[in-house]
Amino acid sequence: MIIEPKMRGFICLTAHPAGCAENVRRQISYVESQKLPNGPKKVLVIGASTGFGLSSRITAAFGGGAATIGVFFEKEPQEGKTASAGYYNTVAFHEEANRAGLYAKSINGDAFSKEVKQETIDLIKQELGTVDLVIYSLASPVRKHPETGVLHRSVLKPIDQSYQNKTVDFHTGVVTNVSIEPAAGDDISNTIAVMGGEDWQLWLEALQGAGVLAPNVKTVAYSYIGPELTNPVYRHGTIGRAKDHLEATAAKITEQLKELNGSAYVSVNKALVTQSSSAIPVVPLYISLLYKVMKEKNIHEGTIEQMSRLFHDHLYAAQPAAKDEQGRIRIDDWELREDVQAEIAELWKGVTTETIAEIGDLKGYKEDFLNLFGFSVPGVDYTKEVDEMATIK
Repeated sequence: MIIEPKMRGFICLTAHPAGCAENVRRQISYVESQKLPNGPKKVLVIGASTGFGLSSRITAAFGGGAATIGVFFEKEPQEGKTASAGYYNTVAFHEEANRAGLYAKSINGDAFSKEVKQETIDLIKQELGTVDLVIYSLASPVRKHPETGVLHRSVLKPIDQSYQNKTVDFHTGVVTNVSIEPAAGDDISNTIAVMGGEDWQLWLEALQGAGVLAPNVKTVAYSYIGPELTNPVYRHGTIGRAKDHLEATAAKITEQLKELNGSAYVSVNKALVTQSSSAIPVVPLYISLLYKVMKEKNIHEGTIEQMSRLFHDHLYAAQPAAKDEQGRIRIDDWELREDVQAEIAELWKGVTTETIAEIGDLKGYKEDFLNLFGFSVPGVDYTKEVDEMATIK
């Protein structure tokens, strides 16, 4: 079938297998030029199909030759209906891994559940024995608690007071003012339950209890801080409370892993176009300006460049990982450079519907958003029919 993007707000309902495959190949090509000689050997990636999780898996496998197991929850294809982009990304990853002679297995299911945790443990025991790196990169808006059965939903809200600022509809380029009402009721606790560190810790407890963690094991979860501009709706909002919980969990897991001489880290990453970030008011406009400034300074990075730098400069560098006062690895350092943020603050004052095309990089934002689903990828002929029934092998 011929596949075109079908949009509904900040969601694309279709995905293109050839475009997703080309995106994966481009990431592989990058890491193959950035070899990782002392990297991990057997890796579990929880949330492995898109974004930072996918780039982490590619970096470990094609940069350092690691065997990888990926866990994710993605929609499989049906006749006349596409799979989700993450599914097609994984199809392409497996094809390339098989071609390169790399071990790759994947589990498609609810990573929050006890059943998927056990299925993963069984696979590690049977085929790898142990893993020496566990990446935690889940980005779900909902979580069914494995003990209580309660369905928790995260929200994107400020705390204590409403928040007003500019935002942009990245489809149309229209800049408007937005007002977001503060969290109420169980909004904060629900968001922490979904996006905090509890499930990360449950995974490590289950893996350690089953004896499938190698000595000196490392585990990493991903976080974001962002600039002062987005603090009220992000870092000082409900999501920020969840990220605080995630970051505090790293210390608990490190203590838990002491008998293995293991370590848990939180890596604070750069703002990038994701389906999740596209849903947060203010953030798309901020990213449009950020891209413009960082590209002009030649310091712009996508997920693969960020993960390559994380592995090379921190996790598997000759010296111990550099951390901030709160114990976090900071690869958002280029984003938060004083000169970068000063320029964005100045641009923010004058950004309107009329000026956004000139002073921002809305074109780059739109392209990156479409790229998430395999569209607008250079070198792909979208007039050709493709097989929507591509499956993971």
